[in-house]
This record gives sequence, C-alpha cells and structure tokens, in this order.
Amino acid sequence: QVQLVESGGGLVQAGGSLRLSCAASGIMFSINVMGWYRQAPGKQRELVAEITSGGSANYADSVKGRFTISRDNAKTTVDLQMNSLKPEDTAVYYCHVEASRFYTYNYWGQGTQVTVSS
Repeated sequence: QVQLVESGGGLVQAGGSLRLSCAASGIMFSINVMGWYRQAPGKQRELVAEITSGGSANYADSVKGRFTISRDNAKTTVDLQMNSLKPEDTAVYYCHVEASRFYTYNYWGQGTQVTVSS
C-alpha cells in the first residue's frame, strides 16, 4: 500500500520559517520526481517545488530564494524548507511523487495546512 506521510505544517507569523517533510513508502516503481504542491482557498493547485532523482530542483517563481527542496533517495523522503514566509503562502501543501515502470504513476499525500499570519 502506497503511503505519503506529511508533517511539519502549522501556524507561523510572516517572516517566519517552517519545514515540511514527506516520507513515501510502498512504491514499487522507480521514483523519478518528488515535490510539493499547494492549494489556497478558491485557487487551483500549483507547483511549489520539485526535485528529480538526480538532484535537479525546480521552483515556482513566487518561492525562489525563500524555499529550498531536498531529497533523500535512500529514505524516499522529500523536505521543503520554507523561510521568509508571507501571508500569500497560506495554503494546504501536498506532497507529490512521480514514479514509473512502463507507465507513469502519480501519488499524493493527504495535505498539510500552512497558515502565515500578517
């Protein structure tokens, strides 16, 4: 059974920091990309950051310079260090894993709330 267990969300003041962690288990295929998406109320889910198995990272323009994604391939975990948080970063953050073996499979975590107060 595939599980993506997220942790680290919460309430923080603007300018503060949070670290999100996601541990993936039960995935029987090669994991290509691990990342984080977010969805604010009334908005579409959007990519925050993602990282390949080779360590190449991609960030949304809105978080560049403030967020850092990291990954441990051996432990199949992905972390998101979020600094200089802004109220507009408030959203539910979802862990995402893309794996493949002949086909591409997408897995999602249950989501963790991040609230940044002004």
